[in-house]
Amino acid sequence: MSAKYDSKRTKTDALIEEGTFNPTPEKVRDPKFRGSEFFDPHDAVQVKYEMLRRVSIDKVSVTEASDEYGVSRPTYYQAKVNFDMAGIAGLVPTKPGPRGPHKIDDKVVAFLQAQLAPGEPVRARELAKLLRQELDIELHPRSIERVLKKSGR
Repeated sequence: MSAKYDSKRTKTDALIEEGTFNPTPEKVRDPKFRGSEFFDPHDAVQVKYEMLRRVSIDKVSVTEASDEYGVSRPTYYQAKVNFDMAGIAGLVPTKPGPRGPHKIDDKVVAFLQAQLAPGEPVRARELAKLLRQELDIELHPRSIERVLKKSGR
């Protein structure tokens, strides 16, 4: 059974796993987040949403709201932009790291395709070695398979 559906998994475990755990819940000073089963200062998405709501609906200043929710003003403004663009989903932190194949450009694809023989299977491990030797690029064989499949091979 995957951890996602494990009945013994706590809410804190889920928040950490999903990347939405607020590491500084003690900085959230809004009274409704104290002793409430619904408002959870550990839930970063909920904290950001409530902060945005306080400014938008309760007309609290950005400085006051960001201080009350334990974040910087730039964090407030970034959350506002993200919320305006994508709704509540925009408040969910994005995964860190590259957003796609950053080592694979047209030159690499052309090199890989030039090594293929018509009718022969793709030998990704061999191609990975050739890439390392010829272009000094480290690329996982599975990445090579994906890029060749995407390029029509």
